[in-house]
Amino acid sequence: MMKKFVILAAVMLGLAAVPAFAGDLQPGTAAPNFTLPSQSNTPISLSQYHGKWVVLYFYPKDMTPGCTLEAHNFQRDLSKFTAANAVILGVSLDTPQSHATFCTKESLTFKLLADPKHKVVDEYGVPVRQFGIMNISMRQTFLIDPQGKIVKVWPDVDKDIKDHSTQVLAAIRDGGK
Repeated sequence: MMKKFVILAAVMLGLAAVPAFAGDLQPGTAAPNFTLPSQSNTPISLSQYHGKWVVLYFYPKDMTPGCTLEAHNFQRDLSKFTAANAVILGVSLDTPQSHATFCTKESLTFKLLADPKHKVVDEYGVPVRQFGIMNISMRQTFLIDPQGKIVKVWPDVDKDIKDHSTQVLAAIRDGGK
């Protein structure tokens, strides 16, 4: 019994030591290019936004409370992002059809990208967790400058979802700081 406890404690301590951001993509790194389908099933590539700030945010699941709040706040501030020469790209493991339903239901007009095979999620080092019978990506945001470099990473957006859009806008205004 004691041996099982020690093994369980070691596993739990090991999991606690894993950082929220496990990827190698840190500020100053070139953002990996990708192409994913949007809610309209149109392919969207990061490279088509060269010359603009890109807010690349990863979120767990369409139509869930935290993800809806985060999306509503980005939508609320969309004109401010546009004025700052920025685009918002949301990525989850959901399908284009799920994104289309979410966008219609919540009146979202920015691009949501479908990554059901978690190709881009993995490339950006965003952790994936099993939640019941499905996998979900963790909530993280990457700010990419107009030259295509990652300038800021928010590794644990769950701590402050309601103010996240405002924080990202402030970082853009501060040149990515």
